[in-house]
Amino acid sequence: MNDAGSFPVFSWNLWLDIQQMLQYEFMRNALLSGTALSIVSGLVGYFVIVRHQAFAGESLSDVAFTGAVGGAAIGINPLAGMLVFTVAAAVAMGAFAERLSERDIAIGTVLAWVLGLGLLFLTLFSSHVSGTGTGFSGVTVLFGSILSVSASQTLTIVLLSAGIMLVVSTIARPLLFASLDPDVAAARGVPVRLLGLGFMALLAITVGEAVQAVGALLVFALLLLPAATAQRLTTRPYAGLWLAALLAVCFTWTGITIGFYTGLPSSVCISLLAFCVYIVTVGLLTMRPLFNSRPNAATI
Repeated sequence: MNDAGSFPVFSWNLWLDIQQMLQYEFMRNALLSGTALSIVSGLVGYFVIVRHQAFAGESLSDVAFTGAVGGAAIGINPLAGMLVFTVAAAVAMGAFAERLSERDIAIGTVLAWVLGLGLLFLTLFSSHVSGTGTGFSGVTVLFGSILSVSASQTLTIVLLSAGIMLVVSTIARPLLFASLDPDVAAARGVPVRLLGLGFMALLAITVGEAVQAVGALLVFALLLLPAATAQRLTTRPYAGLWLAALLAVCFTWTGITIGFYTGLPSSVCISLLAFCVYIVTVGLLTMRPLFNSRPNAATI
């Protein structure tokens, strides 16, 4: 930091700037946890796009907030409460969808119940727990604070992310098959329903993790926008998977850096970057046929 507590100065000497950031433990934790979260969000988010489960991803971010408040209200770790509650809600959404034959109805049904329960937890927390030094902040859960992730939280995030990446790499081929053509996949012996429930659990854990980085209100951006951008840029599934992860990492690193040098919330920077790149990508791809259709001088 500079004198008088001002923000560090970006020098355009990237190596020097990186060294300056890495001097701080909170930045090392933020970059490490952010990298792990981004890779997982990109990989899982790509399947969310392919499976048309964007509403499920958005709903689970609301469920994650309810779980965190519930954990704080009953006196357990908010992250643990968030993960347990989100996974349970995700599996319920997946199970009900099979019976109701309408995924949106299933998700909306569970979400309505969860939001009601969230109001109860918030009332209990405000009445009996708030102000008792639990270290829980509803604002942090809503908007995220990746620069305040501790070393122990970073370790938890990295271990969970490694487990999710291992599972995704194992089931990627059958999950992709089941996502693109579930009827044929079922006829070929692929356990479509089991894969669907397993993926919902993976999505829930990913959302619960990502809430720490960008918050419950902005997790939708990190989970879906890199994957949506990657799908626009390539039609090859495996290339799209890793491109989504790469884009998510780039957005996260850039957002953290901007937050470090400007004091702006890193979670908001990450989300805005992802949104802007998606809009620019869609715009350029939309205008490309117009440029290609222009007659050149040789044909006049």
